[in-house]
Amino acid sequence: MFRSLRNHNYRLFASGSAVSNLGGWMQRTAQDWLVLDLTHGSAAALGTATALQFLPMLLFGLFGGVLADRYPKRRTLVIAQTIMAVLALAIGVLTVTGTAQVWHVYVMAFALGLVSCIEVPTRQTFVVEMVGRRDLSNAIALNASIFNLARVVGPAVAGVLIFALGGTGPIFLLNALTFAGVISSLVFMRTSELNPVEPVPRAKGQMREGLRYVIGRQELLMPILLVGFVSMFAQSFSMSIALMAREVFQAGASSFGLASSMFAVGALAGGLLAARRARPSRKVLLAGAIGFGLFQVLVGLAPGYLGYLLLLIPTGIALITVNTAANASVQLAASPEMRGRVMGIYLLVFTGGAPFGAPLVGWLSDLGGPRAGVMLSGVLVVAGTGLALLLTRVIGARRPAPATA
Repeated sequence: MFRSLRNHNYRLFASGSAVSNLGGWMQRTAQDWLVLDLTHGSAAALGTATALQFLPMLLFGLFGGVLADRYPKRRTLVIAQTIMAVLALAIGVLTVTGTAQVWHVYVMAFALGLVSCIEVPTRQTFVVEMVGRRDLSNAIALNASIFNLARVVGPAVAGVLIFALGGTGPIFLLNALTFAGVISSLVFMRTSELNPVEPVPRAKGQMREGLRYVIGRQELLMPILLVGFVSMFAQSFSMSIALMAREVFQAGASSFGLASSMFAVGALAGGLLAARRARPSRKVLLAGAIGFGLFQVLVGLAPGYLGYLLLLIPTGIALITVNTAANASVQLAASPEMRGRVMGIYLLVFTGGAPFGAPLVGWLSDLGGPRAGVMLSGVLVVAGTGLALLLTRVIGARRPAPATA
């Protein structure tokens, strides 16, 4: 389960990432709280800040994948992490000194999103340079486990510290310090044990080349299409948790937090289970997608709050199973010189579904109630899985896959 940690460089990177992810989730909580504080509880302002952070990935995500292929990944990550640390420090100083305004948060959120366009595909593709192809699937699963552990602990720690320290400013400053962990892990890696990919020279048409590359290979196209359909409803599942907890079971804020934690615990367990598999298979990928859809249906049918909470655990397991299997499948199938662009496309599809899925789930929930919204989301995930398989076959029949690079 933890075999990637035998690798010195990955062990350093995982340790730094654990600290940085914890700080990142603390900052997300503090950012939301700061926006609400500055705008006297405006939900619209909170939504704007969140949208600004994800908008750059939709606009420039493909170009970020191109840049991930063009430049040395370790150096790119050091620069990106340093910029994010400076942004956290800046908003922290503004908040502590009482000069922060909501537009400052908007600028920081958008700037973080811009950096993420390059940092995320670079970080994703850097993993194989640390651990090699043999342990790639394991390392991706462990990364998911680290992320979800921070997702469980970070908001809770942030809530306690905001109360204890008297505001959100110190949280941003603490997060700025946590970047030292991941930056130092990158700086002190043993370069002789890395397997760096030669940067791709700058040339015209590299983005189009990446798109053609994905479309021409079924082993890439199928998991990317599948993730697109699944993430359309997975990204809005936290909204469904809130609607079910509040409107169906009349649960308070603390009970809603418990429901979110149960889902995150399932996601953490799913990441650890995925780490046990030597290599992702098509069957695992499809089982995770179909399982996520079916468990959503069961969550919508849950008669009581306890049963609802228990069903959130396997739902989280299924979601992380499909996410980790798709990520590893795509990276293993892509040739080294194309991996950054392929992951840029993958991440664009992964994040781009939320603007379509969230309003649809909200509309379905308003129309038929939260239970109907969750169940129909599950049905659409299963239908989307079938559609992804069908589209892959149709496109593959029209355009034969070229020889593997």
